[in-house]
Formats: sequence, C-alpha cells, structure tokens
Amino acid sequence: MQERIPEGLNRLPELARNILWTWRPQTQRLFSGLDPELWETTEHNPVRLLHETKNLQRAAEDPSLVALYELAVGDLDRYLEGQGTWTGHVYPRMDASVAYFSAEFGLHESLPIYSGGLGVLAGDHVKSASDLGLPLVGVGILYAEGYFRQRINAEGRQEEVYEPFEPEMRPISPAVSPDGAPVVVKIGLPGRDLHLKVWQVEVGRTRIYLLDANLPQNAEDDRLLTARLYGGGQKTRISQEMILGIGGVRALRALGLRPNVYHMNEGHAAFLGLERIRELVAAGESFEAAAEKVARSNVFTTHTPVPAGHDAFPPDLFDEFAAAWPEELGTDREGLWALGRKQEEWGEAFNMTVLAFSLSRSRNAVSKLHRDVSLEMWSYLFPESSSGEAPITDVTNGVHTWSWLAPELSALFDRHAGGRAWRREVENPAAWSFVASIPPGELWRAHEETKRGMARFVNHRLDLQKERTGRSVDQAINPDALTIGFSRRFATYKRATLLLSDPERLRAIIGGAGRPVQFVFAGKAHPADEPAKAFIAALYRASEEDDLAGSLVILEDYDMNVTRRLVQGVDVWLNNPRRPLEASGTSGQKASLNGAPNFSVLDGWWPEAYNGKNGWAIGEPIEYGTEEEGDRVDAESLYSTLESSLVPLFYDRDEKGVPLGWVRMMKEAIQTIAPTFSTQRMVQDYVHKLYVPRANRAR
Repeated sequence: MQERIPEGLNRLPELARNILWTWRPQTQRLFSGLDPELWETTEHNPVRLLHETKNLQRAAEDPSLVALYELAVGDLDRYLEGQGTWTGHVYPRMDASVAYFSAEFGLHESLPIYSGGLGVLAGDHVKSASDLGLPLVGVGILYAEGYFRQRINAEGRQEEVYEPFEPEMRPISPAVSPDGAPVVVKIGLPGRDLHLKVWQVEVGRTRIYLLDANLPQNAEDDRLLTARLYGGGQKTRISQEMILGIGGVRALRALGLRPNVYHMNEGHAAFLGLERIRELVAAGESFEAAAEKVARSNVFTTHTPVPAGHDAFPPDLFDEFAAAWPEELGTDREGLWALGRKQEEWGEAFNMTVLAFSLSRSRNAVSKLHRDVSLEMWSYLFPESSSGEAPITDVTNGVHTWSWLAPELSALFDRHAGGRAWRREVENPAAWSFVASIPPGELWRAHEETKRGMARFVNHRLDLQKERTGRSVDQAINPDALTIGFSRRFATYKRATLLLSDPERLRAIIGGAGRPVQFVFAGKAHPADEPAKAFIAALYRASEEDDLAGSLVILEDYDMNVTRRLVQGVDVWLNNPRRPLEASGTSGQKASLNGAPNFSVLDGWWPEAYNGKNGWAIGEPIEYGTEEEGDRVDAESLYSTLESSLVPLFYDRDEKGVPLGWVRMMKEAIQTIAPTFSTQRMVQDYVHKLYVPRANRAR
C-alpha cells in the first residue's frame, strides 16, 4: 500500500491501521474526504479505501484534506505519547499488567469478528483501557469468515452469507516477536498439532492479538477451525476454546509478554488456566500449588444466566481432546475433571464456566441484579467462606463514550461545557452538570439533526432491501414521527415480538391522529436458533401489512454501523427481555448517552439507573409465575405507557415546536447515564476492585 501514498500524506497507512480513528470523528472526515462513495461502500474501512481509491494524488493537492491529515497525525502522536493518563495519575507505580481474553471483539464494522453485545463490550473495554493508559492487551481469534452477513428474503426468513475476511484489506497486521519474526505458535489437538498465526490490531495505545488457523501447514479441515464465530459443532467449539485459551497464552509468550493478571471475558477462554498450570508444573511446581498460584492472578467475568450460554462438553469428547493433559498438569484424570465438573440435564459434563470459576479468585457479574442471580445460580460452587466475602462481586457494564456519542451532540457539549472537564473525566457525574443549562431548543435541534441523518440511513437501507428482494411494499420512516428503536442480537428471551401481542392496540398507537409513532428493529439470530429466526419473520410479516408499512420496519444485516446510527438518532430505546435473563445490556446506555430515554423492563443495568425521570419502566421488578403471565403483564405495561405517558409527552410542544417536558427527560437521561454507565468508570472499577488486588496477590 505504501508505494501508492503521496509523500505529503505518507502516514495515511499508519493512521488507517491504528483504529484510534474509530473514536476520532476528524480522522473519519479525512478518510471520507479522500473518496466519499468508496468510504461508504467499504463499510468505513480505511485500509481497503487506501488500496482502492484513485484520489490520493488529488488529495495531496487539496489544502483542506492536507489540513485534516495534519490534524489527524498530530492527534495520533499526542495520544500515543500518553501524557497525563488516569493510570499515571492514580497509579503512578502501576504493577498490574493485564491480558484480556475474549472470544469476540466488537471494535468497528470493518472488523467483523463479533456477533453482539459480548464482543462490543470487549471492544469498548479495550478502548477505554487505552484511553486510561492501562497496561492491557487483548487476546482473541481471527475468524476467516467473520460472523455472517444477514439477508432477509422475501418471505422474511433470515439467510446467512459468509464472506472471506481478507486480512490484508483490514486494519490489522501480522504480529512479530521481539526479534522481528512473524509469530506462529502451535497447540495439540487429537493426533496432530495445530499451527496458529498471530495477528495484531492496534487500538490506540494498546493491542489485541488474534489467532488464525488458516495456514497451509494445517490440514484443510483444521484451517476451518477459526473460520466462523460460534459456528460448527462441539468439536469445533472445544477446538476454538483451546485455540483461545492455550494458544492465546502461548502467543503472549512468543511475543515476550508475561502479564500478571489474566481476565477471562466469559468462560470461552477458561483453558488459559490449564495452560498456565502446565507452565508452572513444567517449572517444578505441584499441580495443587500451580492451580492456586494461577487462580490468584485470574479474573473471571460471567455474562449470562441463560444455561445455553455456558459451554459444556460430555466426558467422551473431553477425554478425546484432553487425553495428554493429566500427565502434563501433574494430576490424574479425576483431578482435571473436578475443575469443570457439572451435572447438566443430559448428564455429567465438563463445564467451561465452572472451570473459570474454579481457577479464579476474583469473579464478577455485570450488574447488581446479575450478581444476585449468579450467586444463586452458582452457590453450590462456593461453600460460605470464613471471611464472609461474596464469592462473586459486580462491575456493571458501560459503553465507550467516544465510540457512540453523535458528533453533533459532542460539538453541542463542547460549546456549553465551559471547558474540557467533561472530556477528561467522562466518569464524573459533576462534569456533566452543564447539560442542565443547555437551552432546550438547542438540544432539541441537535437531536433533530441526528434523527434526520438516521432516517436517511434507514430509508436507504430499506430501498436496498426492496431492490434485492423485489418487495412490493413501499417503506420509509418519517423523520418527524416519534421513533422507537430496538437493535440487538435476537434471542427469544429478548422478546422482540412482545410489541405484536395485541395488533389492534398497536395499530391504534401507531396511527394516532396527528401523533404518528414508528418502530425500527434490527438484529441477527444465531444460524441454529430457529425460534429467534421466527421472531424476525413475524416482524417482517407485520411490516408488510398496509396499515403498519413504514411505521414498523426491520433492517437486515445488523452490525455496529446500524446500531450506531440508531442509538444516535431514535427518540426512545426499547428493551423488553424476560427478567432476570438480561445480565446487563448496553444498547440503552448508548441511546441515553445521545439523549434517547430508555423504555425497558427493570432488568440488567436499568434498575441501577432508573429514577422515574430519565426513562420508563416496563412491568414490575419481579419474576412472574409463568412466561405467559410475564408476557401478558409486560405487554399491557408497554402499551399503556405508550398511550398514557410516552406518546403524549413527545407531542406536547411549545410555540417553537420544542417538547420541553421531553427535553427535560433527555437531559436527565444524559446526566444520570453518560458518566455512571461509561466504560471509563467500568474499567476503573476493574482496576480498583479486581486488577490491582490480583496483581498484588500474584507476587
């Protein structure tokens, strides 16, 4: 690529390969300015853009683009210098160095190695670690076909399309060892070795290392082991988890890295504990001493109370893959099996969540309610300790402010904040107090601007869907109508179709005289989840009915770009899972950061945030006797709140067309949610409560 770059723009490839640009709007404007149409068709991928655009020489002669380039280079240099970071101020002699393992990372739509909330949270975690100056690296997998592209056919059925990842066209590069050699490690699978190439993603000041089995020295079937995220059967799943946990530790060693804290983001990475035990046993430790030493430096975050979210392997499969492990670990088969033993409905199994709990002395859930659910769910693992400390604590999830805040609102905040405190201390509620004094009309106009942009995006996507499917129904959303968004991974417990419980009542709400209401849905179902696919089909069919067309729409190919557009532009964010199955959720946090009040069941993070003035609650904070009863009560609450409170408040305007009561709620949502539910606060909590204590005990 470098040979194509004019001398005056010679650092463009460096700007493109450090994804700091994903939270730097001015750098995105530079790439967009090089070739606006190609920027969109490449899904905002600057590496592919630099490979394909014919405009580079013209750009080098354009003073406005050269000025943007110089600003972007200066910003990158200042950022990488790392002066005045939070970590340097609060922990000037920081001893903790963290390796953060996750099966998926949602960093940007140009890196499709994520499926939903777990990956996006991981990406936001690493970005905030970079902003805070925390010594942290990520470890994951490079999926050769990523997650799938979603198409919704003319019957409303989800279809999965897989495309090659083409790493040379993405903002990643091969990782190299301290002596400059490309890093390739290997792990043992039944009867053979598997070779893994290591790639790196530069994320501001930190890096994520990704493991890739698509190498010529591997058998053809083995090359496919890292092809698809959450694809294949149990043999593929256990192989992927060995790649992540065992291969990940070996990759760090080959890179010359020896972190003293290992953080497992969900149980997929739990085999890292066994690999670390193997290292210590090889150095002369006993199995018991090694296991305790490893557990003292491990952190485990559990993310779901849904049983299907916890991988478990039957004895015959586990023994096939782990045949050599007891000897290497200095124990017997029973000693190894005991670390993950769990009685499942179908028999005894080796459970990855149990393994992660067994080999971690710091464990956390991702909201206060989820902590209580997890303590009950896993209580049998933790006989009451003499210290009386809860075996599972809580660190409530948050979002990376700069990845999700609309540029229009960011500019508005800069004009009214009276300084940069709100940028330096995102996590400090006092730094957001200025929001209360923003003139209501200014905040409303800024929101209207983002909403118009969202409507153009949605309508363009609807046109493309219609053109591809030959759909006869015309659909276009109205930028002036009350717009309610729902964008997330489709799982049945999230109840995307709850809104359809009473079609006639829904029609009355949508078609209210002079008070139009519209709903925008987006989300992917797992390829094997037929009930969730049925939800997509039900919404699609509803969207084709004459009196709902254009007022209820579903967008295909949900990704971070779709979500970003929706959270920045809708008026309200809808979330109606079955309590208490939503461990946290973060999409509503993104929406409220942008002034869209949350309209949600009191599950996950929302019970910690809801104060009666910053959004609405659906139903009661209880668990119902049956799913049917819960659906009925929550649907009634959803409809009645729309009818009696939400819709009237939105359309109650002053003489200038500003909904003053609504804007008060927007301000309250921003002030109460933006700081407290940021990953800036979240990562600081991890440092104080988990990372530093683990580093101290690991000595």
